Amino acid sequence: MTQQVPSTEPELAGVRNFRDVGGLPTVDGRRVRQGVLFRSGHLAHATGEDAAFLTTLGLHTIFDFRNGADQKLEGPDVELPGVRNVNLPLSDPADGAEFWKMVRDGDLDQLREILSDGKGAGRMIASYRTIIRHRTAEHSKVLHALAEDSVPTLMHCAAGKDRAGLSVAVTLLAVGVEHEAIVEDYLKSNAKHRRYKVRRSGSADSAYSPEVMELLSPLFDARAEYLTAAFDTIEETWGGVEAYLEKGLEITPETRERLRERLLD
Repeated sequence: MTQQVPSTEPELAGVRNFRDVGGLPTVDGRRVRQGVLFRSGHLAHATGEDAAFLTTLGLHTIFDFRNGADQKLEGPDVELPGVRNVNLPLSDPADGAEFWKMVRDGDLDQLREILSDGKGAGRMIASYRTIIRHRTAEHSKVLHALAEDSVPTLMHCAAGKDRAGLSVAVTLLAVGVEHEAIVEDYLKSNAKHRRYKVRRSGSADSAYSPEVMELLSPLFDARAEYLTAAFDTIEETWGGVEAYLEKGLEITPETRERLRERLLD
């Protein structure tokens, strides 16, 4: 029996971007069940009170989509009693290492070089497309695990926006949630209290100047165009969601039905 969670969003001191995905509508008039699918940023800085709250959710599995470089930077997740932790990286720690070092340590001229004139947003769009196209095995594992036994579940990456956002979106597509509802939930990551805290070296005045933050914003925003690029990649590569699930992720109709039984009211 899934435990009921509070209808109001909790204020977690050390975990950003936490929310229950319950309530989202499907195309056939059903809704995602409350208390079975959660999303957040990393749990490395969870306080004791945060961990106590998370324990009340009755979680079966936590999916951590961070890579080794993320975990080295932020630390491992706190461990919750009786909860299975699955680390399933959706990006290579070597991929873009120099880029992200520049984001943390680069001066204004360097940031202009790598991020101005739409280059930041272009990088994010390319990343979303790559994850959808090439991380089919990982997304298949997630969906099969959810269909088998892994709910209630919490999915997170570093900010809970991109890798977790895509994994939540794929899960919601599999159970028939409306595209508009998926995008609406994704965009909630832009709320000020949910946003990932940008970490830069140097003095506060220079490292976090208005121009620097404007240049960095495409990397730390949730933008509809990013998720739309992911949906477009599904259409372009497989011809639609049904073929993506069946051929790309090897999800049978029976598995989809089990997913719907576990996740929908």
